[in-house]
Order: sequence, then structure tokens, then C-alpha cells
Amino acid sequence: MSVESNLEQFGVAEVIVSLKDVAPGATAGLAATEFQQQNLARYFTTSERSTRSLLAAASNKPHPGAYRVYEHLGIVLGTVNRMGWQGLKTDSRIASVDDAPKLSLIQPIRPIAAVAAPTTGPTWGIQKLAIPKLWDLGYRGRGMRIGHLDTGIDGKHPAFPQGAIAAFAEFDVLGNEVHKPKVTDSGDHGTHTAATLVGRPVKNFQFGVAPEAALYSAKVIEGGDVLARVLGGLNWCLGQQVQILSLSLGFRGYDPSFLPLIEALRARGVLPVVAVGNEGPGTSRSPGNYDNVLSVGATDNRDRVADYSSSQPFTRPLDPLVPDLVGPGSGVISALPGGGYQTLSGTSMATPHIAGLAALLWQAVPTATAIQIEQAILQSCRRPAAMPQNRSNRGMPDALSALKILNPSAVTKPKLKAAPKAKQPAAKSAPAKQVAQTKSMPRKPAQPKARQKKPKSTRR
Repeated sequence: MSVESNLEQFGVAEVIVSLKDVAPGATAGLAATEFQQQNLARYFTTSERSTRSLLAAASNKPHPGAYRVYEHLGIVLGTVNRMGWQGLKTDSRIASVDDAPKLSLIQPIRPIAAVAAPTTGPTWGIQKLAIPKLWDLGYRGRGMRIGHLDTGIDGKHPAFPQGAIAAFAEFDVLGNEVHKPKVTDSGDHGTHTAATLVGRPVKNFQFGVAPEAALYSAKVIEGGDVLARVLGGLNWCLGQQVQILSLSLGFRGYDPSFLPLIEALRARGVLPVVAVGNEGPGTSRSPGNYDNVLSVGATDNRDRVADYSSSQPFTRPLDPLVPDLVGPGSGVISALPGGGYQTLSGTSMATPHIAGLAALLWQAVPTATAIQIEQAILQSCRRPAAMPQNRSNRGMPDALSALKILNPSAVTKPKLKAAPKAKQPAAKSAPAKQVAQTKSMPRKPAQPKARQKKPKSTRR
């Protein structure tokens, strides 16, 4: 429903507000005290009819207030009545006022027999992307910080030994950050996607694309004020200085409400990798259908685009077709809460494959920008005959090709030092010549081609 419809039906509406003098993702951010000093808080109101009030009463929690400031995102989420809404729309300091969208998890496609036995070696998806070729070069994600918003994680699963989960946050039904949360999963979706991202090998079963990367995971779905929880998680991830964000959630159809948030991520140098949705051809979800995210669809192990994988053309001149590419999404084996494993299918399963690939590339070329990482992945894509262009767009990326595009010198495996020769007991010899050793200087990362896919969106 629109703001106008909500005001007509309920007398109040939830809105997302951005300010003109606070650039999305600005380092200084938007302090709550500054917001109050500008006398902008007067536009917001508390109401017994608001979703926030009803949730607080039902959960026996204190009322969260009329609005909440997300300092790293540079936006405000709050409740307005008609007078407040009109005030925000006419205030020259306000950049945008959008209806608060209804977010939800992109539910996976569950086979009849979901529980799976671990296998030996890498999963089919990891092999399909040629990930082991980057592993062989020593790139396993070490030093990379990946953000993950989902249902949580089973922190006791053997896929996540100490160091795998660098930080964990939980946001309650009202969007408040929980003090000292336990690393748990409210379902099983988050454990599955997290293990595909960074899961450590278990008895030679390899299912994590970036098994040495650090995961920063926020438990934000499902239930309660999902929007406030997701915004809290996004804000937290920016505070943790993540470099890549893996998102398997969204709202059906196209809605520009999250554009300022994605712009905030981009402004901080974060690469957002987002599932396009599981509703099939002619459909998509936001923000997975924005032109400033890396949008991911799903295929099976025979290079066929999954029937459920969303795809949709747009009339915009840049990035007119989503998804941008496809990744391994059908029949993906990964971790199951409780220490086991299960097979799930969905664009939610494909997304962490691509986010993990981005982490490996960034480790290989740490001076690269998010745009350069993204362009290398896109330019490495190949589309087999089994993939219709209108369903897969560019096709499936290849890890080694992406690395060569990003920096050709990074594909050379470091040489091991030769063992010293045994001393000869012969007569005196001339002093051995000293061989000067020079450090190999890394080349600058390859610049993206002139045709840029995703400039920062400008809202009009």
C-alpha cells in the first residue's frame, strides 16, 4: 500500500526519509542529535494504530519511539500522520520520502528429501565456477569481510569453527539490537547460505566458496518489524566495515524505496550481491532488480536456468535486464542446523556463490574497487547454448577468467624457493656470487571497460 492509502485506512503510515545534506553512506553519517537539532523530529508521531506500537504491546516491550535514525545509512524510519507527511514533502531539507516496503525472505525451493549426506571434495557449484583454480593460487578469502543478513546461523555447526564468524548481531521484533546474542538460526536458511559463503571444509567436504573469509552476520528475518530489523542489520554491517554484502531477501516487484540504502553501500565501497527472486520469468524483487546491485539468478548443474529463477526486462537504458548473471542455485548442498547437511534450491543459494567469488577476487587484488570486482565478474561470464539470454542475461561467471581480467599477474602461482645445493668438499673455489633478489611488485588492477554497467543511480 502507498503512504496515501495507509493514511486513509489507518491514519498513520511508516516512511523512509533521506536528507539532502547527508549523502548516502557519508562517513560522518546522520547523528540522532543532529536530526533533532534540525527540528525534523516534529514531523513524526507515535500512534496506537502504528505497526510499531502494536508490536511493542504484543511483545511486552517498550515503545521504540516515533522514529529511528540509521546513522551509517543516512536515513530515518518513522511513523507519520497526514500533517507530518505533508510537512516532510514540502521541507526543502528532505531529499525523499518513501513508503516503508514489506520485506520478506526469498524462500528456497525444498525437495522432498532435503537432508543430504556430505560428499568428498567441492560441491558441483564450486566446481562449475572454477573456484578451486583460485584456491590453488592461494586465494581463499583471507582478510575479506563479508556481510550476511538472514535468519541467523547455527554457530555450533562444524562448518563454523572459531574465526569463521567474526561478529554476529541479532535484531529483535522491533528492530532493536539484542545485547550479547547467541549465534543461532531461527530457521535453516541462514545457516545454509552462510556455509556456502565461508563454511570451512568438514572431513574433506568443501562447500564454502571463501573458506578463509570472515563473516559478519545479522539475524534479521523473519517476523516482527522486518523492515526495521533489516535496516538495523544493514546499518550494523556498514559499521563493521564489510566489503561485500550477500542478500537473499527483498520485496516483490519494483520499489525504489531502498535506492538510498544501496547508494549508501556503494558510497562506502561495498559490493551488494542480491538474489533476484524465485517467482519465475516476468518477475523480480527489489533491491535485486536495481541497476546498482549485482543481481543473481539460478541454474542447475546442467547449465539450465531454473524454472523458478526470476527474470525481467525494464525500459531503463542502463542494465535493462535482470538478473545480471546466474550462479549455481539448484540442488545445492550446504549446512543444516544441528550439524547436518541439506539440499536446497533457489536464487538465495546462488547469491552466496557469487558473493564468495567476489571475496576471492578481492583478496587476490586488494587494491581493486567494488566496481572493478563487479566488472571483472560480469566480463568473465559465458552463456552456454542451454541458457536463454532473456533468462540468464550474461550467463555464468568463471573465476579464473575474472581474475585474469582483474589483474593478469595475479594468476601466477607463487614459486617456492629452491632447496640449497649441498656443499662440495672440493678444493677452494671462488666466492659465490650474490644474487640480488627483487620483490615482485603487483600490477595495478585492470581498469573496467569504458561501458560501465552500473553508475550510481540518481533519483528524480
